Amino acid sequence: MAKTKDGKAGKNAYLCATMPSYLQIENISKSYGPKVLFQHIDFNINEGDKVALIAPNGTGKTSLLKILAGKDSSDSGGKVLFLKDIRIAFLEQEYDFNPEKSIFRQIMDSSVQWTEHLDTDHLWQYELRVTQLLTQFGLNDPDKPMKDLSGGEVKRVALTQMLASEADFYIMDEPTNHLDIDAIEFLEAHLKHSRCTLFMVTHDRYFLDRVCNTVMEMDRGSIYIYRGDYMNFLEKRQERIDNYNAETEKVRNIYRRELEWMHASPCARTGKAKYRKQAFWDIKERADDSYIQKKVDLSETQIKSTYLGNKVINCKDVSFWWEDKCYLSHFSYNFQRYERVGIVGRNAAGKTTFLNLITGGWKPELGGTLEGVIDLGDSLKIGYYHQSGMQFKPGQTVLETVNDTHLLSRFLFTHDMLNNPVERLSGGEKRRLYLLTILLQQPNFLILDEPTNDLDIVTLDILEEYLLEYKGSLVIVSHDRHFLDRLVDHLFVFCGEGVVKDFVGNYTEYRTFIKDYEASQKADEKPVQQVQAKVKTTATKKLSWKEQQELKALEEKLPQLEAEKAELEARLASGTLDAAQLQEASTRYGTLQEELDAAEMRWLELSEI
Repeated sequence: MAKTKDGKAGKNAYLCATMPSYLQIENISKSYGPKVLFQHIDFNINEGDKVALIAPNGTGKTSLLKILAGKDSSDSGGKVLFLKDIRIAFLEQEYDFNPEKSIFRQIMDSSVQWTEHLDTDHLWQYELRVTQLLTQFGLNDPDKPMKDLSGGEVKRVALTQMLASEADFYIMDEPTNHLDIDAIEFLEAHLKHSRCTLFMVTHDRYFLDRVCNTVMEMDRGSIYIYRGDYMNFLEKRQERIDNYNAETEKVRNIYRRELEWMHASPCARTGKAKYRKQAFWDIKERADDSYIQKKVDLSETQIKSTYLGNKVINCKDVSFWWEDKCYLSHFSYNFQRYERVGIVGRNAAGKTTFLNLITGGWKPELGGTLEGVIDLGDSLKIGYYHQSGMQFKPGQTVLETVNDTHLLSRFLFTHDMLNNPVERLSGGEKRRLYLLTILLQQPNFLILDEPTNDLDIVTLDILEEYLLEYKGSLVIVSHDRHFLDRLVDHLFVFCGEGVVKDFVGNYTEYRTFIKDYEASQKADEKPVQQVQAKVKTTATKKLSWKEQQELKALEEKLPQLEAEKAELEARLASGTLDAAQLQEASTRYGTLQEELDAAEMRWLELSEI
């Protein structure tokens, strides 16, 4: 049974005790040098539990997962006890692969622990699962070399290998990192309906809510259990902090009385019990130990942006090609003061390329062809947070990098971290510090390219609160749906082939629109007028005769493509195809999906004119 630091059983512990315990942890600890990550912790995970582990960066989440997976050991001995004969699969943040192998060969060669005892029929079924998962993750060419994959594609290969195992217990470290939203939503649905037991670290709050039934918090080296969703976790955590701080205040009152006694003349203390002197120092340590309240006066930490005039960034008929691929096609848009734009789309759709173009980061010598006009306002001051992060100087400390103690404290850099060399920080802490260097520039046009990667949930909450108060224009590229929903007013949707659509609303509203549209197509109906009006377009002309004929043809073609897609899905799931038929069906499925996406986007364009 999981216990909190105070020894109280977690909520619903009685019900959980009736389920078989898949994992029992007793007395494990981990330190790196003088830094204690966690100490003498105990908890257990029952069959069917889907647990999300939450803690700030640098506090030992990955270390704990590696201990559970047998990749590392506890400093204090202790026990990691799994139920006998259950099968365990571990997804690490970085997937170790051979760049020369094909996708399919990489997965099969890395799956020997799952396949070595399989007979021919069961091995074929395993290969079928791999092929189906690759298709569902959008990896339609299993013969493609691993060295040619993007970071997001490599992550999908790693997930395919894990899910194909159909293990009893999944241990997952940041499974949604580097995935586009389509891949995240597929993984979310797969795990939600799976009967697996799951223990994972994630910063994606929607993913957490829709997959997990338990939140485990690691705080100050101790474990706390919250049964329920993310909002329940926030409420119960705040209750715990409030109770702890109230108890701290009582201890402080005792401390003040004991301090008076300690300051009394030495003769007055002669003969007094030594235990009281020792107890004084114990009380002092406890009196100094309180939580910094989450809600801090933003006026102390909010950096003002510089003045931004009416002219921000004006784009007129902008197109960009790289070799024979179009990343942006006839894009026109005038950015406005204080607007908040989210940018979404599949991996490699051109989102980062777009940011480089509008910020002047592209030069002819870099390659590619740019047409159209991008005009920057005279008062524009851009702050650009790149995916790649920044290089810090060797030996540079946290305080030397960001000389603002209020801002550092706001973003969870404690006083004892200020003189730490940056190279000793965790990956998430470095990205957090990099973000602060951007904010210190006082930009009036802030661009964040995947700011949520490697940031923990606690930091994301703080960043969201900060950005809600930001006085300037904001552009965010992100696959974090919660982050987009809270911060943006409209979306640029990168549809592929250079097409960018402007959707008024947040990400959840956009997904609702798409689902309504797809449902209407299955019913062979057009989307309702109210939903259709959500998408804006700069075009105001009437359809030409040729365009009318194209629209009519698309309305006939779309139901046919949907029907073919449904038929292929049924065939792929039937288990009756041989290897050649399976390969042919998988390849056609990928091509068909691209045709369907292109047809749907063209239908939208013509319908809005």
